[in-house]
This record gives sequence, structure tokens and C-alpha cells, in this order.
Amino acid sequence: MDDSSLINDRLKGLLGISIGPTIYKIEEGAIQRYATAIGDTNPMFNNVSYANKSKHGGLVCPPGFFGWPVKEGFDLLAIPKMLLQAGAPERGLDGGIEYEFFQTIRAGDTLSVITSILSIQEKESKSGNMLITIIENTYINQNGELVMKSRSTLINR
Repeated sequence: MDDSSLINDRLKGLLGISIGPTIYKIEEGAIQRYATAIGDTNPMFNNVSYANKSKHGGLVCPPGFFGWPVKEGFDLLAIPKMLLQAGAPERGLDGGIEYEFFQTIRAGDTLSVITSILSIQEKESKSGNMLITIIENTYINQNGELVMKSRSTLINR
């Protein structure tokens, strides 16, 4: 890349870095509150007695909800902070998230989450160059099973 590139050696050094695990607890009340907040009336997310009779044996998480992190050492902004410290432009934007589900996430589960920087790319736009960072979270349940992956896109300009 040329001298005007947004990607410097410190940013290149972040590629492949992983942090964690961060521990998430899945609680019945949290599932119900989340489902209520998004207006989802599916009884698998809201009705304990109904869900207990299902093949899952209890409440399950709606897509996009995977519990709350245990507070010790959790820093939601750890990766964005690392990018800024390595020289990424200060203006940031959430470029979206995609989920890939492998197992049902249930009330009572405990998830271990590893966060990794998959890629850092530079893209041109009409208003200037952008740094596009893809971050992957891998969710493993208490049985050692892969339950979900999420990929977030961060845009810095």
C-alpha cells in the first residue's frame, strides 16, 4: 500500500488477535425481558410452562440474544479501543452484524466467548478512505459445543 494508506504496521499487527473468554450467563428472566422488549410473543421465549413441555425443556433465546456478560473484566469496547490505539481513524460506525447458529441457546446455559479480529481492509469512498474491520465472536456452551458465531463490521473514517 502507498504512504497514504490508513493501514499501518500496528493495525496489521492486530490481525488474528483474540481476546477472552468472556463469560455469558443465560437466565430465564433475561430471555423474557428481551423478548418483551422486541415485541416477540413466541411462547418459547416468554412462557416457562409452555417451554418446559417443548423438546428443549425450557425457555430458549430469541435470535440475537445470547445472555449478559459476567461483569468481571468485560469491556464491550476492547476491540475498538485497540484499533484506535493502533492508529485507526477516530470516527467510527457500526457496519452491522451477522449471526450463524449451530445449537439452540437455552436458559441455564453458560457461554464462553472468544473475540477475534478476522480482517482489516481499506476501501475507497467518494468522501475518503475507510478502514473496514471484521470481528468474529465464537460462542461455546458449558458442554464445549459451538452454539453460535457472530461477525461484526466496524467502519472507521
